[in-house]
Amino acid sequence: MKFCCLLVVALPALGLAADITPRAALIEIYGAHKVPADKIRKALGTEEGGPLPSRQDAEDRIDKLPGIVASRIEAACCLNGGMILYVGVQEKDAPHFEFHPAPTAGIAVPDDLQASYKSFLDAVAESIHGNTADEDLTNGYSLMADSQCRQLQQSFIPAVERNLSLLDRVLREAADPEQRSMAAYLLQYGPRGPRTSKVIVDALQYGLQDQEDLVRQNAIRSLQAIAIGAKLHPEQQIHVEPTWFIELLNSVVWSDRHSASLTLVDLTENRDPDTLALLRQRSLDSVLEMARWHDLQHALPAFILAGRLAGLSEEQIRQFWIAGNRQPVLEKALHPNKKIKAID
Repeated sequence: MKFCCLLVVALPALGLAADITPRAALIEIYGAHKVPADKIRKALGTEEGGPLPSRQDAEDRIDKLPGIVASRIEAACCLNGGMILYVGVQEKDAPHFEFHPAPTAGIAVPDDLQASYKSFLDAVAESIHGNTADEDLTNGYSLMADSQCRQLQQSFIPAVERNLSLLDRVLREAADPEQRSMAAYLLQYGPRGPRTSKVIVDALQYGLQDQEDLVRQNAIRSLQAIAIGAKLHPEQQIHVEPTWFIELLNSVVWSDRHSASLTLVDLTENRDPDTLALLRQRSLDSVLEMARWHDLQHALPAFILAGRLAGLSEEQIRQFWIAGNRQPVLEKALHPNKKIKAID
């Protein structure tokens, strides 16, 4: 878990120090439709305002509850000086996301490209400290505002072109998850063309079902950049399928759901009827559940999706959101023929 926003205050005169124990300011439970939430909270072993539990121990306790197949706990920053603790459960016979079996091949990204990528990660860490971590995705790949990061990213373009077939194999077959996550990030810098674009997109969509969180997150980041670039440059003729992003909304992992919802806001902007129909068929319950989350930043993408499923205009969605009136939109997403009163 990543902990942040913690302030240490020394009180030498009293011989005391501030309590820096990471705490759960808010607990959100999702995926629980049959198992009572109070049973999950009890098994979690903490409460709002209490210390964050050991993830492994808490998941083991929750997994033993009748009707629970799997669980996942993730802490997200930040609320009132504490963390938001997302507790996901997968119930028996509920829609869920399937991961690929772990691959076993002993292949890797070329050494020189690995070195450049690791230098890039170091530069990203520095840019975060310097508040220069903004990025531009309009080219179909990430270019960061920080000059050192940007220079390294630009060096990826010819390197990935030379190693495209190998990176495709690494993402699909490498036993080392660090190698797969590296390939998932680098592939966004591959050459655009009818054949190469298909290789890149197909590989990244395969990566969306990887067992490792970081591999999936990097695949999502890359596909999101590619989709934005394709929208701005239609001559590239690149199509990113929404199917696996829709399925990721049913993942037991919070970061899968959150990242997928952000990407689907872009992929449903044109309101393609088939995409919206698939979203309704496969993930409606998850969309509505996420749109009710208390943290507004995390709830907004799903609320936008719910508004589009409800057939509301973008302006209507914005008005309901600003008014803090989510329920009518969610009810109309569930029952499209239901009429709702417009906001003046």
